[in-house]
Amino acid sequence: SQIKNNIDNFINIKQFNKGKGFSLKDLLISKNKIFISYTEEIKEDCWNTSVIFGELNYQDIKFEKLFSPNECVHSKQNIDKEFEALQSGGRMVVFDNNHILLTIGDYRSRYLAQNYKSINGKLIKINVDNGNHEIISMGHRNQQGLYFDIDKNILLATEHGPKGGDEINIIEINKISNNKNILNYGWAISSAGEHYGGKQKSNRSKYKKYPLFKSHSDHGFIEPIKSFVPSIGISQIQKINNNNYVFSSLKDESLYFFELSDEKKINNLQRVEVFERIRDIRFNQDKLYLFMEDTASI
Repeated sequence: SQIKNNIDNFINIKQFNKGKGFSLKDLLISKNKIFISYTEEIKEDCWNTSVIFGELNYQDIKFEKLFSPNECVHSKQNIDKEFEALQSGGRMVVFDNNHILLTIGDYRSRYLAQNYKSINGKLIKINVDNGNHEIISMGHRNQQGLYFDIDKNILLATEHGPKGGDEINIIEINKISNNKNILNYGWAISSAGEHYGGKQKSNRSKYKKYPLFKSHSDHGFIEPIKSFVPSIGISQIQKINNNNYVFSSLKDESLYFFELSDEKKINNLQRVEVFERIRDIRFNQDKLYLFMEDTASI
């Protein structure tokens, strides 16, 4: 409760009452520091994903801003006339001694995911000493899970699709070069899913602008290693051992276990129903911990 009180004091708690989706997104502990991502109203009615941090203790944590972008998505005045604050990403992992990774969603301004000058719809690397950032990958809708497999030198990322099209993507660290050659995963040009409402007359202009081609590679993008149609509400992903992994789901209320082959293909995918929305998972000392959303329990 002390951590919560200090967060409340740092972030203007009045944002909770504006009804525009303010929420804490993720919590990360590294090198005796605690990092918290959250949706922030950068300026009036304009939102994006930020990070605060503080020295970890159990009495009085003093939070400071690490990352707060100048760019934001306006909840009313935006190109596509759509806004979804929950489509904001916010997942964090440790990358190395000086950097963390942060996912940032497109807030339903789909065009931003393919805009090299925008941080939205991207995976970014943040320097924990000065808050400087760079884009690692782009073409993302709303990445909700992220795991850095140091042994294989890859990132495994899970992503919410539109109506259908949840994805698992592999980001190969050795293919990350610089901002001139950013790895591109295709949203909102390619997706196994469809726009809400499907291919009806009212969506014609949307499909013209964002066609959602069923192939990624045919259009120069990186294919997901797995797509789910219909969507399962995919959430976090974790490694169990060697080539075995597990990811959780919200909508489908299940766990999925699988093996990752040397060719980076999913084998032996097995579903285990849990009967409750699973927001997060952690694997530690041969135990899998489930963070359950409906009962607010672990």
